Amino acid sequence: MSAAPQLIELDAQLKRLHLASSRRIWRELCARAEKEEWTYQHLLEVLFSEEVAQRKQTRLTKLTRWADFPFLKTIDDYDFTHQSTLRLSMIGSLLSPDFVTQGQNVIFWGKPGRGKTHLAIALAYRAIQNGFDARFTTAAALIEELADAGSKNQLQGLLNKYIAPHVLVVDEVGYLTYGSNAANVLFHVVNARHLGRRAMIFTTNKAPQQWGRVLHDEDLGDAIVDRILERGRVIKLDGPSIRSKHVDPSDLQDVAAVPSNQPAIISGTDRPQFPEPTPSGDSMVRARICWLSEGEGGSATIPTGPTYSTAARFERLREQWPREAWSIVAEFLGSPDEKGCLDARVRLLNSEGPPDLLGIGSRFDLFEGARLVAHGVVLGVEP
Repeated sequence: MSAAPQLIELDAQLKRLHLASSRRIWRELCARAEKEEWTYQHLLEVLFSEEVAQRKQTRLTKLTRWADFPFLKTIDDYDFTHQSTLRLSMIGSLLSPDFVTQGQNVIFWGKPGRGKTHLAIALAYRAIQNGFDARFTTAAALIEELADAGSKNQLQGLLNKYIAPHVLVVDEVGYLTYGSNAANVLFHVVNARHLGRRAMIFTTNKAPQQWGRVLHDEDLGDAIVDRILERGRVIKLDGPSIRSKHVDPSDLQDVAAVPSNQPAIISGTDRPQFPEPTPSGDSMVRARICWLSEGEGGSATIPTGPTYSTAARFERLREQWPREAWSIVAEFLGSPDEKGCLDARVRLLNSEGPPDLLGIGSRFDLFEGARLVAHGVVLGVEP
């Protein structure tokens, strides 16, 4: 038998065995083996290793497309430096095959832009790399599709779409408004996957205890969360928004409304040029200004009178500003005590406090306080 018919026959046999990669590269490998004097065993090892690698990549591509991810992200792409507590080591078990085989679950909870969907997709993609399949959906799409099927008596036929995958990602629970039967259809999915020990990943901007209100059924909402957390956990994401981290935070703040009784000012200046008289004596007892750190509090006793609306104005401004990472600053006596003011200024200079505080004199009035708050100094107000 000539060489050509033998080659044709080998090509046909590889095709019959569905060894597409081997059929494509065997000639090249044989030429290389002859040139480099490979053993027959080494040639077969290389040939079949290429076949296995190609099949694995084909399967990965197919399952990734089938998962219907809105984008593809891996765990290596996630920047943990934006998180104050979450570290890669804390979610290492979620990246292992045990996450799927043991039917574990996780809820990523946090404000928009913290990377919840990124992490959910990364975990699902790792499951695909580990040999499992996954499906991605938003809570709104799942609820709408199943609710529509239920109205047509086709719910059972469609449920398998969300029950069968080894891993189900349900994104954005609580972001949108759902129909009245949202809890009912979501419970069908969660309960079936819970009984089948199928892994689930959820992202949400709502505390799990609030899911009942979001889904219009407190009891079913509690039952859904209870089943998820029996073999799952909640991971809360904090830090700044990754999407808008390039934006100056001051550009996102509302400018506080100017009180109708604010003293007259000259355009282009940030201080009153003709301030209203500040009460003295008993009405100005004590003010303590604090640049707050997490878990600390501040208080200020401020002058009152017919021209002032104290607590409401300060509370409105205080809610608009986050707490900063360092604290202290000054303590002023309400009476004109020059020594007390001087000591306060020295402490401020030594602590490198906010520069806006350094020019305060012996008086502390509402409008100066409002200006400080608007620059980031958070004040607590006593009645």
